[in-house]
Amino acid sequence: MIFSTIFKRNIENFPIYYLTGSIFWSLFTGATNAAMTSLVDNKSMLVKSKLPMGIFPLSRCFTALTNFGYSLVAYVVMLLIFRIPFSPCMFMIIPYAAALFLFSLGVGYLLSVLYTMFGDIKHLYTILLTLLMYASALFYPVESTSEQMQKVIENNPVYNYIACARKCVLEAAMPDANQWARLFVWSMGAFLLGKWCFGRMRNKVLQKV
Repeated sequence: MIFSTIFKRNIENFPIYYLTGSIFWSLFTGATNAAMTSLVDNKSMLVKSKLPMGIFPLSRCFTALTNFGYSLVAYVVMLLIFRIPFSPCMFMIIPYAAALFLFSLGVGYLLSVLYTMFGDIKHLYTILLTLLMYASALFYPVESTSEQMQKVIENNPVYNYIACARKCVLEAAMPDANQWARLFVWSMGAFLLGKWCFGRMRNKVLQKV
């Protein structure tokens, strides 16, 4: 309610603007935070069973994706309450969420390996998430910031997914070529890097847990 009052002249349909960013942000933070501790939390199964090591962070990320699906149900209700016009572009939220899931999984792979070796990474990541949240324009218009800050926000990978989702819901429009390129590069880049590091560090992880 407070932010609606502050930004009501700058952002049309502020509750939906905020809620769109919030559910995507929750998907990212929920997946990465849960994946980070997945190996340590399941160290007994990791050592005794023959399950692939990658299944533990993957299952945590899928749980976050499932919660995102539940959030979409409430999100649709909010769209109806605020009378947001329906557009076929709204269905693009699903591939955007899939792309964010891939990005989060890659980050989760990296964090899960780091956490087995440096327990303090959990506290540092909490601080990083706070900074990243304020650079994701969840509750303020990007245009209200300085040009330098706008560049920082635009280069924030999480913001790209949020911006594309808002565009398809509130503007009934598809992202431009630059946004598509960023989505692809961040998703595939993070996933491939995370998967590669996860595989390379497998033996060291088994020694640490």
